Amino acid sequence: MKSVGVVIVCRYNSTRLPGKILKQIEGKTILKRIYNRINQVIPLNQIIVATSIEESDDIIQEFCVKNNIQCYRGSLENTALRFLEAGDQLGTDYIIRINGDNLFIDIDTFSEVVAISREGNYNFISNVKDRTFPYGMSIESVNRDRFREVFHKNIKSSSHKEHITLVLYEFPKLLNSFFIYNTKVPRAKGINLAIDTPSDFEKAKLLVKKIEHSKKDYSLSNLIDLYFNTSDE
Repeated sequence: MKSVGVVIVCRYNSTRLPGKILKQIEGKTILKRIYNRINQVIPLNQIIVATSIEESDDIIQEFCVKNNIQCYRGSLENTALRFLEAGDQLGTDYIIRINGDNLFIDIDTFSEVVAISREGNYNFISNVKDRTFPYGMSIESVNRDRFREVFHKNIKSSSHKEHITLVLYEFPKLLNSFFIYNTKVPRAKGINLAIDTPSDFEKAKLLVKKIEHSKKDYSLSNLIDLYFNTSDE
């Protein structure tokens, strides 16, 4: 069985919502909430935060140290390289990319990606193709050794460096891929649950408050029901 680690890719400065990764919702930062959800499936020693070496990201490293979270600091512009180097620090066979604005990770889908990574023979597993899941629920796993080969041979443009897995979609023959599609909650397609703007953050706060006060779990169906109910208010 192959080993699987998770790289949470984040920065403190954001053009539209500065400091979003450490903003609090119901007493917990977004980063800690993402970390805790991943830890339902992946051991703590196989989770790492990947931020940049910019001074503005010192605060993320400080938060990680305070909370005993592994942290890697790398290139600001070359996010793909930072992701790979953080994965190298973990040393796992597969590394899963989770963005810092992905608060509402679907645990069932995440567990499926982990299981296929551990037991299957694919180099790339993703739920992003055709966007049948909401924005903000992206889960992508790559074989670390194979991704390194692809990186050194094919990642040359600034877009490929900024968008970690873009090259894998543009050149599908580079990898043996497996794609997961959302067929259980079709109305979730195209919905935005990512946190990128102040209005996204306010929406996320309301969703978290409602779901936690209702004692329901964060399943995709529950989240989408609450999303539409909140939108109607």
